[in-house]
Amino acid sequence: MDTVELEQCIHHRFSQVKLLHLALTHSSYANEQGCEGNNERLEFLGDAVLELCISEEAYKRYPLVPEGHLTRIRSNLVKEKSLASIARGLGLDRYLLLGRGEDMQGGRERDSLLSDVFEAVIGAVFLDSGFENAKRVVAGIFSDRWPENTVMREAKDYKSRLQEETQRLFQARPVYVLTGTEGPEHEKVFEVRVTLPDESGFEASGTSVKKAEQNAARKALELLGTQKPGHQEPDGA
Repeated sequence: MDTVELEQCIHHRFSQVKLLHLALTHSSYANEQGCEGNNERLEFLGDAVLELCISEEAYKRYPLVPEGHLTRIRSNLVKEKSLASIARGLGLDRYLLLGRGEDMQGGRERDSLLSDVFEAVIGAVFLDSGFENAKRVVAGIFSDRWPENTVMREAKDYKSRLQEETQRLFQARPVYVLTGTEGPEHEKVFEVRVTLPDESGFEASGTSVKKAEQNAARKALELLGTQKPGHQEPDGA
């Protein structure tokens, strides 16, 4: 099997090409041809390596984003459909070794099978040259797949962050109450109070109920030490 083009696509030249061949060998092909192994063990390893690479990069890339959002970012990047799309972009569907029956039944187009072979290739890179090179390969492949504006918007969602913090500290949620309104209809200001599970309360105002709730949540986060003061009012989306 000539895999030079594939190696160029992932920017890694294998010193042990047999690892790449094994990563591309589906169990149906191994059974049919009487091969000694298939890519299932490499897939298991590659899944763990990929998750660590993505987790580390997300942690460094988004220093203000809380754990819950980091988890969602990682999940979106490594979900089956995303990895299958990457596999197709790299041409893994063409290199994949399938048994004739599996191939005839459309296995080469199946998302689950393509995501598996991608993970197996990452596992092969790791065994071939270590974690740093695997991390370099993953960084190159995912370089243009990281979210931008949506992440920064989530980082300013004080209500979500406050809920996560109170769940962690008190195993309960904060309660928001509209306490009043001021001003004419076209310039109305809303006043909101948020009460934490420990009975401490914080009041804030805004040009909408959502903005007032976000500002009250920001005040509560400042007291809890998870949000530095001085940030501008979020847009309340």
